[in-house]
Amino acid sequence: MTLELDGVHKAYGDRPVLNGIDLTVEDHEVVCLIGPSGCGKSTLLRCVDLLDSIDAGEIRLDGETISAKGVDANAIRRRIGIVFQSYNLFPHMTVLDNVTLGPRRALGMARDEAEARAMEMLGRFGLGDHADSYPNRISGGQNQRAAIVRALIGDPEILLLDEVTSALDPELVGEVLSAIRDLAAGGMTMVLATHEMGFARDVADRVCFLHEGRVLESAPPATLFTDPQHERTAQFLARVVEAGRL
Repeated sequence: MTLELDGVHKAYGDRPVLNGIDLTVEDHEVVCLIGPSGCGKSTLLRCVDLLDSIDAGEIRLDGETISAKGVDANAIRRRIGIVFQSYNLFPHMTVLDNVTLGPRRALGMARDEAEARAMEMLGRFGLGDHADSYPNRISGGQNQRAAIVRALIGDPEILLLDEVTSALDPELVGEVLSAIRDLAAGGMTMVLATHEMGFARDVADRVCFLHEGRVLESAPPATLFTDPQHERTAQFLARVVEAGRL
């Protein structure tokens, strides 16, 4: 599996957000997107999942141009899982029903099969005892882990995570990051937009610093965090260090 973004542009009205994004993600690679708010991280992920259309450039998955007009977006989304900072679980449904809704409706999976797979995965993420709980009866960290299971149950080729810890209390961040770390260790291909610099340093194969809608710098974390090549990257990291976040 290879994901390629080639000269991707995206604007909302008169406001440009992506200004020529070039990025390649290889199979089993973990890429973290960092940068100040408004630099385009979330928009990039939304464009890859075809939730937002692009204005120019191409997005390719295994050589297939998925950003072209007429592409079956639902078929592409079965290959790409995405998790947002707001976990968006249906409050009137149990965790198990939330997780199994997609494979039953979109993939035509039988309820028994979907529930068996869901229970195995919920157990793996420490949620086996909460399958029959409603979202308002479990913690934010547990809700976010359930959202990750929901994204994974269809067996996607790549997982996109958009600031999945930013809405959580600090004491809950660790349990979600631990779940993502386990996925990385298992070889899951992931692209993460994150403000958790220490996590990016420890887990990513590559870190991309975005500035004004471009990938300004891309390097292994040991290189980017200790020897940034661009002044703007160095300025950003200096502020992160001052804030005690790296």
